[in-house]
Amino acid sequence: MSDTVVVDEVVFPLAVSRRATGGPQRRTEIVALGSGREVRNARWADSRRHWDAGSGVRSLDELHEVLAFFEARRGRLHGFLFRDPFDDRSSLPSAAPGPLDQALATGDGVTRVFSLVKSYGGSPRPWLRPISRPIAESVRVAVAGVERTRGVDFTVSPSDGRITFAAAACPPPGAVVTAGFEFFVPARFDADEIRIDLTAFLAGEIPTIPLVELVA
Repeated sequence: MSDTVVVDEVVFPLAVSRRATGGPQRRTEIVALGSGREVRNARWADSRRHWDAGSGVRSLDELHEVLAFFEARRGRLHGFLFRDPFDDRSSLPSAAPGPLDQALATGDGVTRVFSLVKSYGGSPRPWLRPISRPIAESVRVAVAGVERTRGVDFTVSPSDGRITFAAAACPPPGAVVTAGFEFFVPARFDADEIRIDLTAFLAGEIPTIPLVELVA
């Protein structure tokens, strides 16, 4: 029995994740009034992503790799890192991340720690998504439009998505801090059983392997 959420810092098989299907889900409650108008209430403040990795399995070897990964995570018990095939970077999917991709905050001359976020949509209602599992070597940071050097001017934590500037590189008042990055998503299996019919699999029938994003 476990009373805490454990995320193993291991990556779900990349070849399978690139062919997975899925995307974001939100929970909205809608009540239709007698007048025909609607009252809408967001049950979740943030979206939550769901995927089916079964669609990414193309061979028995890949299926075996996923099954071994499932057993090691003890089914739904422990989380892992997942590379979302549709949304894994600060830039457009066709572009490499750049240091000006995402605005993080404005410097005040004192604050040295900033959290990575990704903004979706523009005015009037952009949504800011916290990024907790950046790929450290992909992170690029700029202050007032000037790129800084990772390992000298700043460090990045791959376990919580925080950028820490060196004392000498602390962003001055009014300077906008921006960043570009690639990232993983904390996830878990969304079932404690994977059912496979080998005859059906060899005939092209895909097993269902549901995954769900872990929200802090």
